[in-house]
Amino acid sequence: MELKPPASLRREHEELHAELAETIEAGGNTGNAAKKVADILHAHFLKEEEYALPPLGMLPVLAEGTVLPEMQAVIELTDRLKADLGHMLKEHEEIVTALKSLIRAAEGEGNEKAVIFAEKLMFHAQTEEDVLYPASILIGEYLKLKLSRRLISQN
Repeated sequence: MELKPPASLRREHEELHAELAETIEAGGNTGNAAKKVADILHAHFLKEEEYALPPLGMLPVLAEGTVLPEMQAVIELTDRLKADLGHMLKEHEEIVTALKSLIRAAEGEGNEKAVIFAEKLMFHAQTEEDVLYPASILIGEYLKLKLSRRLISQN
């Protein structure tokens, strides 16, 4: 079973990366501020795609009621997210601080497109904190319950 983030989330990350690259290319203070965002964001996105978002790819299957023993691998990812959640949220704070600097630079240079991008990325981070990370963790907790019940009923 291949664990990967839902295609919609992967695409959103790709679009955010592309917009960030475009903002860097704008140059000036806006480009420099965007480069600082990229420096912080890159490692964070890699962690999300490695262990925070792949469990969400299981949602359609779980919603159908399917639980398979090989889904144990999902629990390893969600446990890792749960253990690292404080650090992930701290990274979000750093990203938002850098995005606020980007907004100030972009406003100073009249780059409305960069302002809109930065606000969009802040909203994305808030969605992760409010919905995606908790949903990922809940998937792991759900699987722990379901898989432990399956083991009990088999014995």
